[in-house]
Amino acid sequence: MDLGLADRVYIVTGGARGLGRATAEVLVAEGARVVLSGRTESTLAAAVRDLGDDAAYVVGDNAEPDLPSRLIAKARETWGRLDGALISVGGPPTGSVSSTTDEQWTAAFGSVFLGGVRLAREIAAELEPGGSIAFVLSTSVRAPLTELAISNGFRPGLAMVAKQLADELGPRGIRVNGLLPGRVATERVAELDALQGDPAAAKASAAEGIPLRRDGEPSEFGRAAAFLLSPAASYVSGAMLPVDGGILRAL
Repeated sequence: MDLGLADRVYIVTGGARGLGRATAEVLVAEGARVVLSGRTESTLAAAVRDLGDDAAYVVGDNAEPDLPSRLIAKARETWGRLDGALISVGGPPTGSVSSTTDEQWTAAFGSVFLGGVRLAREIAAELEPGGSIAFVLSTSVRAPLTELAISNGFRPGLAMVAKQLADELGPRGIRVNGLLPGRVATERVAELDALQGDPAAAKASAAEGIPLRRDGEPSEFGRAAAFLLSPAASYVSGAMLPVDGGILRAL
């Protein structure tokens, strides 16, 4: 199926690695162009080298107030248009509610919550009818994850922001959706497994709770995200799409 992505331009935050990188790879393979962002120039430069002439990057953290304007400017200066964005807010520190300090909540709020809201608001203002925004959230939108208090606290709020934004932008012909990844074999999941002391055992134990009995591959998430962003999903808005191997039992 042709996703209709040829020559379209998307911003992908957190695009140097993990789920953002996987989505950027699919978008480029389908004919789109991407502007990646992230905090580390060396990893962004490496990603752009791999992706080729259809990729560019901007160094920055989601918490920086000027990041949206810099990303929008890069897209317009490089390719003369902007069609949407994949907004990934990264993985906040681990910890329980009882052990997470005010300072940790406050620091994470700027990048995980407010940064995502700001990016969506300012990018949406630049989009034409047919534009699309997708948030990378988590299954923690529907069910809490052990020792991930900050994610459990902020991501459901972002999901509701996405739902409201879909209402606000729908009359302009702009769609907003969310993706709820479960265990996908990214660097972040490997880091969380390592915290258990025996990564292989942690991975095997987690697989027992997934109906498909395995972690997802980043490319599997990337294909789902690219579809939601694309014109092929032109009547899908306000949806929260699990990409989790069936681990969420709720409807």
